[in-house]
Amino acid sequence: MAYNSKRGKRPMEWASKSSHTNIIKDSSIQDFLKLCDLPKTSYEIDVSSTQSIAIDDLRENPIKRIIAIDGGYKEVSVKNEFPSSKVAFMQFGATFFEVSDLENLKSLPFIDEEDMKKLRDIERIKLVIPTKGITLKEAPSLNISIRKTIYDFFIKKPDDRNHFIDTLKWFIFKEYYNEKECKDEYSQYQLASCPNLGCNSKKVILYKEKMDEKYQFICPNCEQKIFLTDVFRLHEVIDEELGASGILGYLVSLIEQIFIVHIIRLMLKTRASLLEETLFIKDGPLAFFGQTANMHKPMRELLNYLNKSKKLYLVGIEKTGAFVEHADQIREKMKPGEVLLLNNDYIYKYIIPGEADPKNPYASTSYYSGKIIFKDRNEKMYVVTLPIKDPFVINNPQKDDYRNIDVILNNIEKLKCDMYDDALLPIALVNKLVSLADHPSSVILEKFAKSKLHGH
Repeated sequence: MAYNSKRGKRPMEWASKSSHTNIIKDSSIQDFLKLCDLPKTSYEIDVSSTQSIAIDDLRENPIKRIIAIDGGYKEVSVKNEFPSSKVAFMQFGATFFEVSDLENLKSLPFIDEEDMKKLRDIERIKLVIPTKGITLKEAPSLNISIRKTIYDFFIKKPDDRNHFIDTLKWFIFKEYYNEKECKDEYSQYQLASCPNLGCNSKKVILYKEKMDEKYQFICPNCEQKIFLTDVFRLHEVIDEELGASGILGYLVSLIEQIFIVHIIRLMLKTRASLLEETLFIKDGPLAFFGQTANMHKPMRELLNYLNKSKKLYLVGIEKTGAFVEHADQIREKMKPGEVLLLNNDYIYKYIIPGEADPKNPYASTSYYSGKIIFKDRNEKMYVVTLPIKDPFVINNPQKDDYRNIDVILNNIEKLKCDMYDDALLPIALVNKLVSLADHPSSVILEKFAKSKLHGH
Protein backbone atom coordinates (compact mmCIF):
# COMPACT_ATOMS: atom_id res chain seq x y z
CA MET A 1 0.00 0.00 0.00
CA ALA A 2 1.33 3.45 -0.90
CA TYR A 3 1.84 6.03 1.83
CA ASN A 4 2.75 9.63 1.17
CA SER A 5 4.27 11.50 4.13
CA LYS A 6 3.93 15.29 4.11
CA ARG A 7 6.78 15.56 6.61
CA GLY A 8 9.52 14.48 4.24
CA LYS A 9 10.34 13.65 0.67
CA ARG A 10 10.49 9.89 1.13
CA PRO A 11 9.18 8.02 -1.89
CA MET A 12 5.81 6.30 -1.75
CA GLU A 13 5.82 2.59 -0.95
CA TRP A 14 4.64 0.58 -3.95
CA ALA A 15 3.64 -3.05 -4.09
CA SER A 16 5.87 -5.25 -6.22
CA LYS A 17 4.57 -5.76 -9.76
CA SER A 18 5.95 -9.29 -9.92
CA SER A 19 4.93 -10.72 -6.54
CA HIS A 20 1.86 -12.35 -8.08
CA THR A 21 4.12 -14.90 -9.81
CA ASN A 22 4.95 -16.40 -6.40
CA ILE A 23 1.25 -17.08 -5.89
CA ILE A 24 0.62 -18.40 -9.40
CA LYS A 25 3.52 -20.89 -9.19
CA ASP A 26 2.64 -22.16 -5.70
CA SER A 27 1.50 -25.79 -6.09
CA SER A 28 -0.61 -25.74 -2.92
CA ILE A 29 -2.63 -22.80 -4.26
CA GLN A 30 -3.04 -24.54 -7.61
CA ASP A 31 -4.25 -27.71 -5.85
CA PHE A 32 -6.68 -25.70 -3.72
CA LEU A 33 -8.29 -24.03 -6.74
CA LYS A 34 -8.78 -27.44 -8.39
CA LEU A 35 -10.82 -28.53 -5.36
CA CYS A 36 -13.24 -25.60 -5.58
CA ASP A 37 -16.76 -26.02 -6.91
CA LEU A 38 -18.84 -23.46 -8.83
CA PRO A 39 -22.58 -23.04 -9.52
CA LYS A 40 -23.76 -25.17 -12.44
CA THR A 41 -24.11 -23.87 -15.98
CA SER A 42 -27.17 -24.30 -18.18
CA TYR A 43 -26.29 -27.66 -19.75
CA GLU A 44 -25.70 -29.19 -16.27
CA ILE A 45 -29.06 -28.13 -14.81
CA ASP A 46 -32.17 -30.31 -14.66
CA VAL A 47 -35.07 -27.99 -13.80
CA SER A 48 -37.43 -30.97 -13.47
CA SER A 49 -35.74 -31.82 -10.16
CA THR A 50 -37.72 -29.07 -8.44
CA GLN A 51 -41.46 -28.43 -8.33
CA SER A 52 -42.87 -26.57 -11.33
CA ILE A 53 -46.28 -24.88 -11.33
CA ALA A 54 -48.35 -22.52 -13.44
CA ILE A 55 -50.10 -19.45 -12.07
CA ASP A 56 -53.85 -19.07 -12.39
CA ASP A 57 -55.37 -16.05 -14.08
CA LEU A 58 -57.32 -13.65 -11.87
CA ARG A 59 -61.02 -13.15 -12.47
CA GLU A 60 -60.80 -10.03 -10.36
CA ASN A 61 -57.68 -8.36 -9.03
CA PRO A 62 -57.98 -7.72 -5.26
CA ILE A 63 -54.93 -5.42 -5.34
CA LYS A 64 -55.90 -1.76 -5.53
CA ARG A 65 -52.61 -0.20 -4.47
CA ILE A 66 -48.93 -1.05 -4.40
CA ILE A 67 -46.33 0.13 -1.91
CA ALA A 68 -42.68 -0.28 -2.89
CA ILE A 69 -39.91 0.06 -0.31
CA ASP A 70 -36.22 0.68 -0.94
CA GLY A 71 -33.20 2.25 0.70
CA GLY A 72 -29.65 3.25 -0.10
CA TYR A 73 -26.51 4.53 1.59
CA LYS A 74 -23.20 6.21 0.89
CA GLU A 75 -20.20 6.35 3.22
CA VAL A 76 -17.93 9.39 2.96
CA SER A 77 -14.83 10.83 4.66
CA VAL A 78 -15.41 13.92 6.77
CA LYS A 79 -12.00 15.58 6.98
CA ASN A 80 -9.06 15.78 4.58
CA GLU A 81 -6.51 15.39 7.36
CA PHE A 82 -8.22 12.24 8.62
CA PRO A 83 -9.55 10.35 5.57
CA SER A 84 -10.35 7.28 7.69
CA SER A 85 -12.90 9.28 9.74
CA LYS A 86 -16.24 8.54 8.09
CA VAL A 87 -19.99 8.94 8.29
CA ALA A 88 -22.69 7.25 6.25
CA PHE A 89 -25.72 8.95 4.73
CA MET A 90 -28.83 6.81 4.31
CA GLN A 91 -32.10 7.45 2.54
CA PHE A 92 -35.25 5.34 2.58
CA GLY A 93 -38.40 5.66 0.54
CA ALA A 94 -41.85 4.20 0.21
CA THR A 95 -43.71 4.98 -2.98
CA PHE A 96 -47.47 4.56 -3.29
CA PHE A 97 -49.22 3.57 -6.52
CA GLU A 98 -52.84 3.11 -7.39
CA VAL A 99 -53.06 0.06 -9.66
CA SER A 100 -55.53 1.92 -11.84
CA ASP A 101 -52.88 4.61 -12.49
CA LEU A 102 -50.47 2.00 -13.81
CA GLU A 103 -52.77 0.12 -16.15
CA ASN A 104 -51.55 1.98 -19.22
CA LEU A 105 -47.91 2.26 -18.17
CA LYS A 106 -46.71 -1.26 -18.79
CA SER A 107 -43.47 -0.36 -20.51
CA LEU A 108 -41.38 2.78 -20.09
CA PRO A 109 -37.96 3.03 -21.80
CA PHE A 110 -36.96 5.89 -19.48
CA ILE A 111 -38.35 6.75 -16.07
CA ASP A 112 -38.36 10.09 -14.31
CA GLU A 113 -40.49 11.35 -11.44
CA GLU A 114 -42.26 13.51 -14.02
CA ASP A 115 -43.14 10.43 -16.09
CA MET A 116 -45.89 9.62 -13.61
CA LYS A 117 -47.95 12.61 -12.54
CA LYS A 118 -49.98 10.51 -10.13
CA LEU A 119 -46.97 9.06 -8.31
CA ARG A 120 -47.28 9.85 -4.63
CA ASP A 121 -44.08 9.80 -2.63
CA ILE A 122 -45.15 8.70 0.85
CA GLU A 123 -41.87 9.53 2.50
CA ARG A 124 -38.20 10.07 2.02
CA ILE A 125 -36.50 9.37 5.34
CA LYS A 126 -32.89 10.35 5.98
CA LEU A 127 -30.34 9.10 8.46
CA VAL A 128 -26.69 10.02 8.98
CA ILE A 129 -24.59 7.76 11.17
CA PRO A 130 -20.93 7.82 12.28
CA THR A 131 -19.03 4.76 11.14
CA LYS A 132 -15.35 5.30 11.91
CA GLY A 133 -13.05 7.72 13.72
CA ILE A 134 -15.85 10.04 14.84
CA THR A 135 -18.22 10.16 17.81
CA LEU A 136 -21.12 12.24 19.03
CA LYS A 137 -19.91 15.11 21.22
CA GLU A 138 -21.41 13.77 24.43
CA ALA A 139 -20.76 10.10 23.70
CA PRO A 140 -17.72 8.34 25.21
CA SER A 141 -17.27 5.85 22.34
CA LEU A 142 -18.16 4.89 18.78
CA ASN A 143 -20.29 2.11 20.24
CA ILE A 144 -22.62 4.45 22.11
CA SER A 145 -22.53 7.00 19.27
CA ILE A 146 -23.91 4.49 16.76
CA ARG A 147 -26.39 2.95 19.17
CA LYS A 148 -27.67 6.40 20.21
CA THR A 149 -27.96 7.52 16.58
CA ILE A 150 -30.06 4.48 15.64
CA TYR A 151 -32.18 4.88 18.79
CA ASP A 152 -32.80 8.58 18.07
CA PHE A 153 -33.78 7.73 14.49
CA PHE A 154 -36.40 5.24 15.71
CA ILE A 155 -37.65 7.70 18.34
CA LYS A 156 -38.16 10.57 15.85
CA LYS A 157 -39.01 8.97 12.49
CA PRO A 158 -40.85 8.70 10.17
CA ASP A 159 -43.06 11.62 11.24
CA ASP A 160 -44.12 13.67 14.25
CA ARG A 161 -47.04 11.44 15.23
CA ASN A 162 -46.05 7.91 14.24
CA HIS A 163 -42.65 6.62 15.25
CA PHE A 164 -40.68 3.51 14.33
CA ILE A 165 -39.94 2.89 18.03
CA ASP A 166 -43.65 2.29 18.72
CA THR A 167 -43.75 -0.15 15.83
CA LEU A 168 -40.64 -1.91 17.13
CA LYS A 169 -42.24 -2.31 20.58
CA TRP A 170 -45.43 -3.64 18.94
CA PHE A 171 -43.32 -6.00 16.83
CA ILE A 172 -40.90 -7.32 19.46
CA PHE A 173 -43.45 -7.80 22.24
CA LYS A 174 -46.12 -9.12 19.84
CA GLU A 175 -48.72 -6.55 20.78
CA TYR A 176 -50.76 -7.46 17.71
CA TYR A 177 -52.15 -10.40 19.70
CA ASN A 178 -55.29 -9.65 21.67
CA GLU A 179 -55.44 -10.16 25.45
CA LYS A 180 -56.85 -13.70 25.21
CA GLU A 181 -54.08 -14.77 22.82
CA CYS A 182 -51.20 -13.20 24.76
CA LYS A 183 -48.66 -15.42 26.49
CA ASP A 184 -46.29 -14.55 29.30
CA GLU A 185 -43.32 -15.08 26.98
CA TYR A 186 -44.50 -12.17 24.81
CA SER A 187 -43.80 -9.69 27.62
CA GLN A 188 -40.05 -10.29 27.50
CA TYR A 189 -37.24 -10.51 24.97
CA GLN A 190 -33.86 -12.14 25.42
CA LEU A 191 -30.90 -10.05 24.25
CA ALA A 192 -27.83 -12.15 23.43
CA SER A 193 -25.46 -9.78 25.24
CA CYS A 194 -25.37 -6.41 26.96
CA PRO A 195 -24.42 -3.75 24.39
CA ASN A 196 -22.40 -1.63 26.81
CA LEU A 197 -18.61 -1.72 26.62
CA GLY A 198 -16.99 -3.54 29.54
CA CYS A 199 -20.14 -5.48 30.45
CA ASN A 200 -19.91 -9.17 29.68
CA SER A 201 -23.48 -10.11 30.56
CA LYS A 202 -25.04 -12.72 28.30
CA LYS A 203 -28.69 -13.55 27.69
CA VAL A 204 -30.00 -10.31 29.16
CA ILE A 205 -33.79 -10.43 29.57
CA LEU A 206 -35.61 -7.26 28.55
CA TYR A 207 -38.90 -7.15 30.45
CA LYS A 208 -41.58 -5.04 28.82
CA GLU A 209 -42.88 -3.90 32.21
CA LYS A 210 -39.42 -2.55 33.11
CA MET A 211 -39.07 -0.47 29.96
CA ASP A 212 -39.35 3.24 30.74
CA GLU A 213 -41.24 5.90 28.76
CA LYS A 214 -38.12 6.47 26.65
CA TYR A 215 -38.02 2.82 25.53
CA GLN A 216 -34.93 2.12 27.63
CA PHE A 217 -33.95 -0.61 30.06
CA ILE A 218 -31.25 -0.89 32.72
CA CYS A 219 -28.74 -3.74 32.54
CA PRO A 220 -28.91 -5.66 35.86
CA ASN A 221 -25.14 -6.17 35.78
CA CYS A 222 -23.52 -2.88 34.65
CA GLU A 223 -26.57 -0.71 35.44
CA GLN A 224 -26.13 1.19 32.18
CA LYS A 225 -28.83 2.00 29.63
CA ILE A 226 -29.99 -0.51 27.04
CA PHE A 227 -32.07 0.90 24.19
CA LEU A 228 -34.95 -1.08 22.72
CA THR A 229 -33.15 -0.76 19.37
CA ASP A 230 -30.27 -2.80 20.81
CA VAL A 231 -32.34 -5.90 19.98
CA PHE A 232 -30.81 -5.59 16.50
CA ARG A 233 -27.42 -6.63 17.98
CA LEU A 234 -25.48 -4.26 15.74
CA HIS A 235 -23.29 -3.39 18.74
CA GLU A 236 -21.69 -6.83 18.41
CA VAL A 237 -19.85 -5.81 15.24
CA ILE A 238 -18.81 -2.28 16.14
CA ASP A 239 -15.05 -2.00 16.60
CA GLU A 240 -13.77 1.20 18.21
CA GLU A 241 -10.72 1.30 15.93
CA LEU A 242 -11.77 -0.54 12.76
CA GLY A 243 -15.17 1.12 12.74
CA ALA A 244 -18.62 -0.11 11.76
CA SER A 245 -18.80 0.10 7.97
CA GLY A 246 -19.84 -3.55 7.97
CA ILE A 247 -23.21 -2.83 9.57
CA LEU A 248 -24.45 -0.47 6.85
CA GLY A 249 -25.94 -3.04 4.47
CA TYR A 250 -27.56 -4.88 7.36
CA LEU A 251 -29.00 -1.65 8.74
CA VAL A 252 -30.48 -0.55 5.41
CA SER A 253 -32.21 -3.90 4.88
CA LEU A 254 -33.45 -3.84 8.47
CA ILE A 255 -35.00 -0.38 8.23
CA GLU A 256 -36.64 -1.21 4.89
CA GLN A 257 -38.46 -4.09 6.56
CA ILE A 258 -39.30 -2.16 9.72
CA PHE A 259 -40.82 0.39 7.34
CA ILE A 260 -43.08 -2.36 5.97
CA VAL A 261 -44.06 -3.49 9.48
CA HIS A 262 -44.74 0.15 10.38
CA ILE A 263 -47.17 0.61 7.48
CA ILE A 264 -48.87 -2.71 8.30
CA ARG A 265 -49.35 -1.59 11.92
CA LEU A 266 -50.84 1.75 10.88
CA MET A 267 -53.20 0.02 8.44
CA LEU A 268 -54.39 -2.37 11.15
CA LYS A 269 -54.84 0.58 13.49
CA THR A 270 -56.77 2.81 11.08
CA ARG A 271 -58.51 0.58 8.54
CA ALA A 272 -57.57 -3.09 8.46
CA SER A 273 -59.33 -3.69 5.13
CA LEU A 274 -56.57 -1.71 3.40
CA LEU A 275 -54.16 -4.56 4.11
CA GLU A 276 -56.05 -6.97 1.87
CA GLU A 277 -56.01 -4.49 -1.02
CA THR A 278 -52.30 -3.67 -0.89
CA LEU A 279 -49.26 -5.35 -2.41
CA PHE A 280 -46.00 -4.63 -0.59
CA ILE A 281 -42.87 -4.92 -2.72
CA LYS A 282 -39.40 -4.92 -1.19
CA ASP A 283 -36.27 -4.49 -3.28
CA GLY A 284 -34.24 -7.56 -2.33
CA PRO A 285 -35.10 -10.79 -0.51
CA LEU A 286 -37.43 -11.07 2.46
CA ALA A 287 -34.71 -11.74 5.01
CA PHE A 288 -32.59 -10.15 7.72
CA PHE A 289 -28.83 -10.46 7.44
CA GLY A 290 -25.75 -10.41 9.63
CA GLN A 291 -26.31 -9.46 13.26
CA THR A 292 -29.93 -8.50 12.53
CA ALA A 293 -30.79 -12.02 11.33
CA ASN A 294 -32.54 -12.78 14.63
CA MET A 295 -35.36 -10.48 13.49
CA HIS A 296 -36.55 -13.13 11.03
CA LYS A 297 -38.26 -15.01 13.87
CA PRO A 298 -40.60 -12.23 15.06
CA MET A 299 -41.20 -11.30 11.42
CA ARG A 300 -42.27 -14.83 10.55
CA GLU A 301 -44.55 -14.95 13.59
CA LEU A 302 -46.18 -11.64 12.67
CA LEU A 303 -46.84 -12.75 9.09
CA ASN A 304 -48.16 -16.15 10.18
CA TYR A 305 -50.50 -14.39 12.61
CA LEU A 306 -51.80 -12.01 9.96
CA ASN A 307 -52.31 -14.78 7.41
CA LYS A 308 -54.58 -16.67 9.78
CA SER A 309 -57.34 -14.08 9.53
CA LYS A 310 -56.28 -11.80 6.68
CA LYS A 311 -54.70 -11.92 3.27
CA LEU A 312 -51.27 -10.35 3.23
CA TYR A 313 -49.55 -9.62 -0.08
CA LEU A 314 -45.80 -9.23 0.43
CA VAL A 315 -42.99 -10.00 -2.00
CA GLY A 316 -39.26 -9.46 -2.32
CA ILE A 317 -37.69 -8.99 -5.76
CA GLU A 318 -34.00 -9.72 -6.35
CA LYS A 319 -32.05 -7.97 -9.12
CA THR A 320 -28.56 -9.38 -8.49
CA GLY A 321 -26.84 -12.37 -6.93
CA ALA A 322 -26.41 -16.10 -7.44
CA PHE A 323 -30.12 -16.82 -7.88
CA VAL A 324 -30.50 -14.12 -10.54
CA GLU A 325 -27.47 -15.53 -12.37
CA HIS A 326 -29.02 -19.01 -12.16
CA ALA A 327 -32.33 -17.71 -13.50
CA ASP A 328 -30.50 -16.39 -16.54
CA GLN A 329 -28.90 -19.82 -17.06
CA ILE A 330 -32.27 -21.59 -17.16
CA ARG A 331 -34.18 -18.93 -19.10
CA GLU A 332 -34.51 -21.15 -22.16
CA LYS A 333 -35.51 -24.18 -20.07
CA MET A 334 -38.65 -22.55 -18.69
CA LYS A 335 -41.97 -21.94 -20.41
CA PRO A 336 -43.71 -18.55 -20.28
CA GLY A 337 -45.96 -18.44 -17.22
CA GLU A 338 -43.97 -21.16 -15.44
CA VAL A 339 -42.88 -20.96 -11.80
CA LEU A 340 -40.11 -23.00 -10.16
CA LEU A 341 -40.50 -23.56 -6.43
CA LEU A 342 -36.85 -23.99 -5.49
CA ASN A 343 -36.27 -26.82 -3.02
CA ASN A 344 -33.33 -27.33 -0.70
CA ASP A 345 -31.65 -30.07 -2.78
CA TYR A 346 -31.96 -28.06 -5.99
CA ILE A 347 -30.51 -24.90 -4.40
CA TYR A 348 -27.39 -26.67 -3.12
CA LYS A 349 -26.94 -28.79 -6.22
CA TYR A 350 -27.19 -26.06 -8.83
CA ILE A 351 -27.01 -22.57 -7.25
CA ILE A 352 -25.14 -22.49 -3.92
CA PRO A 353 -22.24 -24.99 -3.94
CA GLY A 354 -22.54 -27.14 -0.84
CA GLU A 355 -24.33 -30.09 0.69
CA ALA A 356 -28.04 -29.91 1.43
CA ASP A 357 -29.11 -30.65 4.99
CA PRO A 358 -32.87 -31.14 5.46
CA LYS A 359 -32.47 -30.34 9.18
CA ASN A 360 -31.01 -26.94 8.30
CA PRO A 361 -32.71 -25.80 5.08
CA TYR A 362 -31.26 -23.01 2.98
CA ALA A 363 -31.11 -19.67 4.86
CA SER A 364 -33.24 -20.99 7.73
CA THR A 365 -31.57 -18.60 10.18
CA SER A 366 -32.17 -15.42 8.18
CA TYR A 367 -35.02 -15.83 5.64
CA TYR A 368 -38.69 -15.85 6.56
CA SER A 369 -39.46 -16.59 2.93
CA GLY A 370 -38.87 -19.10 0.16
CA LYS A 371 -37.37 -18.45 -3.25
CA ILE A 372 -39.07 -19.02 -6.55
CA ILE A 373 -38.13 -18.27 -10.15
CA PHE A 374 -40.90 -16.89 -12.34
CA LYS A 375 -40.89 -16.56 -16.12
CA ASP A 376 -43.84 -14.39 -16.97
CA ARG A 377 -45.85 -14.56 -20.16
CA ASN A 378 -43.78 -11.72 -21.58
CA GLU A 379 -40.74 -13.99 -21.06
CA LYS A 380 -39.21 -11.79 -18.38
CA MET A 381 -37.42 -13.61 -15.56
CA TYR A 382 -37.88 -12.81 -11.87
CA VAL A 383 -36.31 -14.17 -8.71
CA VAL A 384 -38.98 -13.72 -6.08
CA THR A 385 -39.18 -14.43 -2.34
CA LEU A 386 -42.54 -15.02 -0.69
CA PRO A 387 -43.30 -15.57 3.02
CA ILE A 388 -43.58 -19.18 4.16
CA LYS A 389 -44.91 -20.68 7.39
CA ASP A 390 -41.63 -22.29 8.49
CA PRO A 391 -38.14 -22.90 7.03
CA PHE A 392 -38.74 -26.63 6.48
CA VAL A 393 -41.16 -25.82 3.67
CA ILE A 394 -38.03 -25.43 1.51
CA ASN A 395 -37.34 -29.17 1.70
CA ASN A 396 -40.41 -29.95 -0.41
CA PRO A 397 -42.29 -26.76 -1.35
CA GLN A 398 -45.81 -26.91 -2.75
CA LYS A 399 -47.91 -24.17 -4.29
CA ASP A 400 -50.16 -23.90 -1.23
CA ASP A 401 -47.11 -23.09 0.91
CA TYR A 402 -46.87 -19.73 -0.86
CA ARG A 403 -50.00 -17.92 0.18
CA ASN A 404 -51.59 -15.67 -2.43
CA ILE A 405 -48.95 -16.61 -5.01
CA ASP A 406 -51.37 -16.29 -7.95
CA VAL A 407 -52.40 -12.74 -7.00
CA ILE A 408 -48.83 -11.61 -6.34
CA LEU A 409 -47.31 -13.02 -9.54
CA ASN A 410 -50.16 -11.77 -11.72
CA ASN A 411 -49.53 -8.28 -10.40
CA ILE A 412 -45.78 -8.58 -10.89
CA GLU A 413 -46.45 -9.46 -14.51
CA LYS A 414 -48.50 -6.28 -14.89
CA LEU A 415 -45.65 -4.14 -13.54
CA LYS A 416 -42.86 -5.02 -15.93
CA CYS A 417 -40.47 -2.21 -16.76
CA ASP A 418 -37.94 -1.89 -19.56
CA MET A 419 -35.69 0.47 -17.65
CA TYR A 420 -33.56 -2.45 -16.43
CA ASP A 421 -33.44 -6.13 -17.33
CA ASP A 422 -36.40 -7.93 -15.73
CA ALA A 423 -37.19 -4.91 -13.53
CA LEU A 424 -40.48 -3.81 -11.99
CA LEU A 425 -41.85 -0.32 -12.44
CA PRO A 426 -42.41 0.41 -8.70
CA ILE A 427 -38.94 -0.83 -7.77
CA ALA A 428 -37.30 1.16 -10.57
CA LEU A 429 -39.07 4.33 -9.48
CA VAL A 430 -38.47 4.01 -5.75
CA ASN A 431 -34.84 3.20 -6.48
CA LYS A 432 -34.53 6.47 -8.42
CA LEU A 433 -36.08 8.32 -5.50
CA VAL A 434 -33.72 7.06 -2.80
CA SER A 435 -30.50 5.78 -4.41
CA LEU A 436 -27.27 7.66 -3.76
CA ALA A 437 -25.07 7.28 -6.81
CA ASP A 438 -21.28 7.06 -6.59
CA HIS A 439 -21.10 10.28 -8.59
CA PRO A 440 -22.14 12.98 -8.01
CA SER A 441 -23.92 12.00 -4.76
CA SER A 442 -20.82 10.85 -2.89
CA VAL A 443 -18.84 13.97 -3.83
CA ILE A 444 -21.68 16.30 -2.81
CA LEU A 445 -22.31 14.44 0.46
CA GLU A 446 -18.62 14.45 1.32
CA LYS A 447 -18.36 18.21 0.78
CA PHE A 448 -21.54 18.74 2.79
CA ALA A 449 -20.27 16.64 5.72
CA LYS A 450 -16.90 18.39 5.75
CA SER A 451 -18.42 21.87 5.64
CA LYS A 452 -20.80 21.18 8.51
CA LEU A 453 -18.20 19.53 10.71
CA HIS A 454 -15.64 22.25 10.05
CA GLY A 455 -18.30 24.79 10.92
CA HIS A 456 -18.33 23.37 14.45
